[in-house]
Amino acid sequence: MRYTRNPADAEDATQESFIKAYRGLRHFRGDCAFYTWLYRIASNCARNVLKARRRDFLKNTIDLAEFRDATRHPTRLRDLATPEELALTADIRGTVNSALDGLSEEHRMVITLREIDGLSYQEIASAMSVPVGTVRSRVFRARDFIDRKLRRVHDGGLGRRTTAAALGG
Repeated sequence: MRYTRNPADAEDATQESFIKAYRGLRHFRGDCAFYTWLYRIASNCARNVLKARRRDFLKNTIDLAEFRDATRHPTRLRDLATPEELALTADIRGTVNSALDGLSEEHRMVITLREIDGLSYQEIASAMSVPVGTVRSRVFRARDFIDRKLRRVHDGGLGRRTTAAALGG
């Protein structure tokens, strides 16, 4: 869902992933963890679904009203005490989602794999077939981009220290 943002496309990508993994299982060499191998197949299938959607935009549409309603009313935010906290949380969520949408595909992928899926830098590097240093750089740039956008809504940003604060200024 994080890649496709559409339940039907996510289901298609998942089904295709398992079919490809099953067919390619005899070719799995064990050079990496099985999870990493399977994740790579799944992310490639999700990308292929996105490419197909772009090619045939009229055929594959997203129900934006349903998506927006889901992001406005997350279940775990209903327990907050005040309307002000709810409004701030909704603003932060919207800003983070907007910032994620503003990232390149490579930066969005690494930050999603790192911060949401909890993969290590090495696992991400293996899944994306890039050096660990590239992963670290992309994660840093993605965090910085999101932090700058978030500071417009919330003074604390992501809780990271700015350069001026780090230098005592």
